[in-house]
Amino acid sequence: MLVTAWPSRILTTCGPRIDERLVAALARLDDPTLPIAETNRRLGLVAEGLGLVRPSYQQVRIIVHELRSQRRSTRLGETLLEIAYGMRTQEQILRVLAGS
Repeated sequence: MLVTAWPSRILTTCGPRIDERLVAALARLDDPTLPIAETNRRLGLVAEGLGLVRPSYQQVRIIVHELRSQRRSTRLGETLLEIAYGMRTQEQILRVLAGS
């Protein structure tokens, strides 16, 4: 943490690139049911524990979106296509959306 000449102004340092160990930790820490800000806070603690600079929120957000897009199931897309062609009942749609 950096403290400026003005005591009320405390700045944190953020690195331009995220260490590969932090990207791996981010993949394990991310919980899609929680906001990315919470994942960012958790990753910051890991970074400090490793003696690394905390990554910026923007960088964490970009990586989390990328990780989450890779995890997406094709079931939803397939279900939407089947809905469009009238191949699914309402109960089947609700089951897929509920994740069962």
